[in-house]
Parts: sequence; structure tokens; C-alpha cells
Amino acid sequence: MQDISSILLDLFIIFASAKIAAELFERLRQSAVIGELLVGILIGPYALGLIGSPSAALVQLFQGTETARLALDMVHTTLAELGVIFLLFLTGLETRASDIFRVGGRAAAVALLGVAFPFVMGFLLISLIGRPAVEAVFVATAMVATSVGITARVLRDLGVLASREARIILGAAVIDDILGIMVLTVAQGLGGSGALSLWGLVVLVVQILAFTLFLLLVGTRLIRRYSAHFEYLRMPNSTFVVAVALCLGLAALAGYIGLAAIIGAFLAGMVLAEAKERHRIERHAMGVYEFLVPFFFVITGSMVDWRLFLQPEVLALAGGVIVLAILGKLAGGSLGGLGLAPRTALILGVGMVPRGEVGFIVASLGASIGAIPSDMFSVVIIMSIVTTLVVPPVLKLLFAGHPDTGKTTQGAESDQDDS
Repeated sequence: MQDISSILLDLFIIFASAKIAAELFERLRQSAVIGELLVGILIGPYALGLIGSPSAALVQLFQGTETARLALDMVHTTLAELGVIFLLFLTGLETRASDIFRVGGRAAAVALLGVAFPFVMGFLLISLIGRPAVEAVFVATAMVATSVGITARVLRDLGVLASREARIILGAAVIDDILGIMVLTVAQGLGGSGALSLWGLVVLVVQILAFTLFLLLVGTRLIRRYSAHFEYLRMPNSTFVVAVALCLGLAALAGYIGLAAIIGAFLAGMVLAEAKERHRIERHAMGVYEFLVPFFFVITGSMVDWRLFLQPEVLALAGGVIVLAILGKLAGGSLGGLGLAPRTALILGVGMVPRGEVGFIVASLGASIGAIPSDMFSVVIIMSIVTTLVVPPVLKLLFAGHPDTGKTTQGAESDQDDS
């Protein structure tokens, strides 16, 4: 059983390192996600090499070092994939379709412009330096979405969740996430096929829209009507069991019809967000989330080769991507806020900047299907880290003296200017 013990030791190192790093970064008032990613870089094969190296027992079992390494990588990949599936499931569970349908036109404008500007900027930059089109699409996709979780955490820490700006930012960030996942699915189609015809692209977009609209329009109605019956099942925690089955089932279905598995998990969460038992499902899901999701971030971090940043051309490329990632969101968010006070428009732009876990997901998927090389993978990861770290101090400065600072969302009145 020494082969199993060595795998368990690897998993213990990953999990324990993730939790220690998350605790440290939380105490530093930074995102735990960044800590998990950075510790992955530290313990990965390009630094300390504490994980990813098969033991002698595994080598003997698989009759070769390379085969044993592939087997260990498969364990890591499977856990990371489950982690990102539950990450998107919980994100969807916190995103009610009814809330999106009610969101104001201002949030929609901020979201759409905040997607268009970074995507075009990123695609043009990567194309101009002579990289393949599919690589440019993946980098541009990583620059598109806004991390709802990180943005909400920053606004909550600042005590401004009741402000009009916060409501617009969070509404736009949710729309951004949905658009970003759809764009990611198209990017996966491009990367997986090598060359997707115009007709193939149209079919893929139609599949995404049909899958999404069916679940949001039909699935949510079914859940609202029948979710209460889950409690009559005799199995323990029956509602949560059904929720997990729906999450894995829709993730698998999405994969089988050519979409990203994470879009199925995300939509499963959105459907279940309409259930009366939503908060109970969320409480149970948090335990699974806390166990699996750190594996995704640490293993993603372990894939980053920090030595690449000793090369001037890679460092310059990372700088260019970071600058455009920030400017694209600032431009899109600020233009979406036209007609509002200048400081408000600037707050909207800055609030849309953090990529966080969304950038990591895009990078991981791109690397897994061979769409982006190791240098570009590392560039996207660093871009996601930097855009997440720069936002809290800037927002704190912009919100200084704001009249809504310190208020909660409880009892906050709706602002008609949001629409």
C-alpha cells in the first residue's frame, strides 16, 4: 500500500499548504485564492518540488518513471477538475437568474463594454506579436471576466455593499461571468478542434444559447415547483444529494455536447438558486467546496514556471497584458457609467478589474488542451494575480468619504438611476 500512501502524502501537502497560505493571506486582508496559487508555485516542480514527483513504489507499480508521473498527474488533474466544477457550481448557486433578469440597464452596459474592450485589446496584442489565433483567443478570454467573489469581498470589507456603485458592479460582474463562460466555451471549441469553421462556430454558439436558455427558463421553473419534494426522499441530506447529482450530471452533459463542463456546473447552481432550500444546499456545498477547490488553485499554481519571468521578452509580454487588462476594464466600466459623476464612473471601471479565479480557470483549461504554451500560461496567471491585488487599495481610496460607507445591504433602497 506504499503506492497509495505516497499519493495521500502528495494530497496532504497540497491541502495543508493551501489552508496555511489561505490563513496567512486572509490575515493580510488579501484574497485566500492568491495565497493558494502562490503556494502552488512554491511547492511545485519548478521550485521546491514537494509535489508531482512519483515515489519509488509508484514507479515500480507502473513500471517506469514517466508512466508513474502521468498517473500522479491524472490524480491531480481529476481533483483539480472536481474543484473547479464545485467552484463554478457554488458561484452559480449564489447567482439567481431572476436577479439577473431584473438588473438595470446600467449594469448591462458596464458588463458588455467591460467584456468587449479587454477582449479586443488582448486579441490584438497577442496577434500582433505573431502568436496563433487560438492563443490570442484564450488570452483575450482570460481578460474578459470579472471575479464576482473577489469583487464582492472587497466591497464588503470596505462597507459599501449598500452603495449604488456596488450594486451596479456586482450586477455587471455576474453578467460578465456568464458571458465569460460562454466565450470560454467558444475558445475551448477553437482550441480543441484546431480550426473551427464559421458554420461550426455558429452551431457552437447556438448550442450554448439553447443549453443556457433552456436551463434558465425551464429548469428554474421546474426547481421552484418541485424542489420541496426532495425532502421526502429517505436518503440522508436528500436535497444536497440531488443537487450534487444535478451538478455532476449537467457538467457531464455539457462536456458530451461539446461545451465546457464548467458551464453545466455553473448553470446547475443557477437553477438550484431558485429552490426554496437554496441556503441549505449552499451550507452543505461549502464543506465540499472547502475540500476540493484548494486543490484546483494549488495545482494550477504548480504549473507556473517562475523561471520564465527571468526572460526579458516574457516579462515585457506580461507587463503589456497586465496594462491592457486593467485599461480595458477601466475603459469599459467608465464608459458604461457615462452620465454619472466622474468618481462613480471610475469606481465602476476599477471594480470590474479583478480577474481572480476566472483567469486561473481559463489558463488551466487552455493549458490542458494545449491551446497555450507554458510562457503564456504563466503570463495569464500573473495577470490574474496582479489585477486582483491592485484593486482593494484603489477602491479604498476612491470610496474614501463615500456617504454609503459602512451601510449594509439590509434595507437599502433601490436606486432608480441603476437602470
